[in-house]
Amino acid sequence: MKKIKYFLLTKSIGFGLNSLSYFQPKKATKIAYRLFSKPRRGKLVKDNLPNFLQNIPSQRFFADEHHLETYIWRGNAHVILLVHGWESNTSRWEKLLPYLQQTGSTIVAIDAPGHGLSGGSEFNVVKYASYIDVAVKQYKPAVLIGHSIGGAACIYYQSEYKNQDLQRMVVLGAPSDYTIIVSNYVKLLSLNKRMKRFLERAFSEKFNKEISDFSMAAFAKKIQIPGIIVHDREDKIVAFGEGQKIAAAWKNAQFIQTEGLGHSLHDDEVYEKIISFLRG
Repeated sequence: MKKIKYFLLTKSIGFGLNSLSYFQPKKATKIAYRLFSKPRRGKLVKDNLPNFLQNIPSQRFFADEHHLETYIWRGNAHVILLVHGWESNTSRWEKLLPYLQQTGSTIVAIDAPGHGLSGGSEFNVVKYASYIDVAVKQYKPAVLIGHSIGGAACIYYQSEYKNQDLQRMVVLGAPSDYTIIVSNYVKLLSLNKRMKRFLERAFSEKFNKEISDFSMAAFAKKIQIPGIIVHDREDKIVAFGEGQKIAAAWKNAQFIQTEGLGHSLHDDEVYEKIISFLRG
């Protein structure tokens, strides 16, 4: 029943936007972009945090007009920064954290814009990278680990901000081409070609770059540090081919293919490989 209701809701929204695009194209585009960029899940309430995050030291910083929430597991001077994905929050790292703590490192995790306890409501790779930069300036990590859109944001961050102190990066289940992300959204809502053009133009203006050029594979070509890219063949959220594109472009990265783990990639063997890479 829930699936049917969701299907009817998305198609109704799409029909409304398609109709509005002929009379008020700017308004239709604004609504479509807002729906695309605003996470529906992933927010947390400070008085009702998951057990994993209760009693964990945290710090809050300003990032643009909003705030960035960070969590810290203290260790030595070597810092690892964790960057979660769309409609998630810092709690997604609960299974990986014990493995990372074996390295003795200080672990820092951030909540993305509009997620967890961080402020804002708009979410995209460019904005997320600016939040990563705020955390990097504060904690000076040697390693970035990102999942899904968080992995894409890590790639974009290093490509654009060129952090000379970053030593390694781990990217889990990340998408490459923004055109595919937008196309999936268009398909979900059954938007017409007119609305698709409007949306692509809105993203191009937002990113100051043609959307066809906004590719993590293209950005990965600029990255010199060693990396690991992990992607599952049965990932139903981000197609396996997206990981292949990034791996083909990033010359100093190892591509780890998994099967049966899906998009989450929670797996002891994968985590052991990550730890081995970080210690390497």
